Amino acid sequence: MKKTRINKQKIIVVSVLIVIFAVFIIWYLTMPDYENLARCLSSNNVTMYGTEWCTHCKAQKKMFGDSFQYINFVDCDISKDVCEKEGIKGYPTWDIAGHKVAGELEAEALSKLTGCPIK
Repeated sequence: MKKTRINKQKIIVVSVLIVIFAVFIIWYLTMPDYENLARCLSSNNVTMYGTEWCTHCKAQKKMFGDSFQYINFVDCDISKDVCEKEGIKGYPTWDIAGHKVAGELEAEALSKLTGCPIK
């Protein structure tokens, strides 16, 4: 009786671990590839205008994580003249092929607007 109970517990523990592992793999495989997206945006001369204090800009940067280093970013507190010349009125604003798109954008929206693939 004791041996059967231990085997059932082992089966339950192993089953739970397998489910957790499977969920992690599915999450990882469906997570957007931010580095490739950021590099593609950069190579297509897409620019994000923003500031360091803007909460939506911070969220946009957080979405990209370490890959934000590849994004063409203009800080409008530092480059006020550039932002004025470009007609930037809110943050963040994305310049996509000369078209200004204001607001925080999800990876899927950036991909759709630019043709840059995400996995």
